[in-house]
Amino acid sequence: MFLNNELYVANADGSKLCINGKMANRHGLIAGATGTGKTVTLQVIAESFSQAGVPCFMADMKGDLSGISKTGKLSGFIEKRKDGFGIPDPQFAPCPVRFFDVFAEQGEPIKTTISTMGPQLLSRLMELNDTQSGVLAIAFQIAEDENLNLITVEDLSSLLNYIGQNAKEYTTKYGNITSASVGAIQRALLAIKSEGAENFFGLPAFNVNDFIRTKDGKGIMNVLAADKLMLKPKLYSTFLLWLLTELYQTLPEVGDMDLPKLVFFFDEAHMLFEDTSKQLVDKIEQIVRLIRSKGVGVYFITQSPNDIPEDILGQLGNRVQHALRAFTPKDQKAVKTAADTFRANPKFKTDEAIMNLETGEALVSFLDANGAPSVVERAKILFPLSQIGAITPEERAAFMAEYKQNTPAPAENTEGASSVLSKRNAEADKAAEAATAEKERIAAEKQAEKERIAAEKEAAKQKKEEERLAKEKKKEEEKRHKETMKTVNSVTKALGLPSLLRTIVKSFFKK
Repeated sequence: MFLNNELYVANADGSKLCINGKMANRHGLIAGATGTGKTVTLQVIAESFSQAGVPCFMADMKGDLSGISKTGKLSGFIEKRKDGFGIPDPQFAPCPVRFFDVFAEQGEPIKTTISTMGPQLLSRLMELNDTQSGVLAIAFQIAEDENLNLITVEDLSSLLNYIGQNAKEYTTKYGNITSASVGAIQRALLAIKSEGAENFFGLPAFNVNDFIRTKDGKGIMNVLAADKLMLKPKLYSTFLLWLLTELYQTLPEVGDMDLPKLVFFFDEAHMLFEDTSKQLVDKIEQIVRLIRSKGVGVYFITQSPNDIPEDILGQLGNRVQHALRAFTPKDQKAVKTAADTFRANPKFKTDEAIMNLETGEALVSFLDANGAPSVVERAKILFPLSQIGAITPEERAAFMAEYKQNTPAPAENTEGASSVLSKRNAEADKAAEAATAEKERIAAEKQAEKERIAAEKEAAKQKKEEERLAKEKKKEEEKRHKETMKTVNSVTKALGLPSLLRTIVKSFFKK
């Protein structure tokens, strides 16, 4: 409930415990074991922001938060508490809501491009080692240098194929690119594709400024259907981290404000830090530290403060701690850690109180107007004015129908790397075919020339042989003629023919 620039969240023995509007972007923590009331606390705080005109983003793990879109109603539980909260006549009302869904089944789709996601977050999503992450970073640099748009999973896969085929060409300029690393990244791409990541990558790319909207003076609640998404922990946490990073990189500096521009609730926050490199944790810590200057408050929801790295935990000024159980030494350590994060109250022992809190009860400490944490109080969390629990599929369908009616026409698609590289490969194939044809033509010409020369040599040889045979024949004929004339001469002499007759006879044989 929003009162005098403060968000009334809880009540301790008749005293209102409120988040100061100017301190709301100093971030917060809602912690506690399963079933202790974290979701209702989130709903109470979120609808208070909505009443103040501050939009919020939240992931709805079980569908329960969808009830924030519907008017609440009086119940026996609320009847017992409303007077103690100083709310004798609750004004139940819904919050304006937009439903989103990465899989586009229970809300508006949210998409981004591979290029926008970047190699660091994508490496986390695909669980790549340092060497593979390095090769992926090279692929992104090549895409940038060659003006290739990495929009979909297929675009990145095509680029990796292209780089693998031309590794020698790129290695000198960009560094070592092994076929083993390229193959490993391709397999990781197939894995996240099978998990539904391809639904997230594409156009039109979502603009995070769309989260910052109001309706009738109330901040719009941007509710992400995450019941299916959270089954893919890496995809879920990387998706939310991408949103947070986009907000940090996109929004302008605004300095101190009376109220935040947007509040980002990060549910199941432990997923964000599991198996996350120190480099990325440092980046998260930097974003959390600096994003408040962009007017964004970040509230982590998790079971134990131990789930949050210490450097980030130290930045979460507004805290609501629901009950924790201490069945094991590890649990006892978690209780002690949670207790140590509060400014002690001499009225009770914080660690003992944490283990004895009832459902809907919490230890609460908010920052005062000077930014100092208040003494921890054992308090009861307010009831929400919107519905507790999920809306029906039919009610959600009505929201979906409204969304489809107001959906703008899709923008013209940008050509992705897959298409560009396909054309480039086609041109290369065409050039290769032309080069092969030219090579074959030259080879044919050379062969024809070779055959022509060989034919000329054979013809010359044949001619020479014919001339030799003709010469030999002539010589043979001349020899026979001489022999014939010699025989004729001998015969005519032997016959004693007159000289004239011998001359006539010889002339006959000469012919």
